[in-house]
Amino acid sequence: MNQTQAALRNEVRELAKVAFHRKLISGYTGGADINEYQIIYQGKPRHIYLEQARLLLIDLLYRNQIY
Repeated sequence: MNQTQAALRNEVRELAKVAFHRKLISGYTGGADINEYQIIYQGKPRHIYLEQARLLLIDLLYRNQIY
């Protein structure tokens, strides 16, 4: 894993932690593939590429702040 991937994975982990504590997701963990992250959203585990997981979490957190 290169520096960029490691930084992205750490960012996704931190975003997931915040989303979990705000009860926006039910759980999270690293995926089986190094380029994926597993996020449990709406009761379903979803294996999402890191870039997409980052965007999903940012969107959830943003929408939670607005409403």
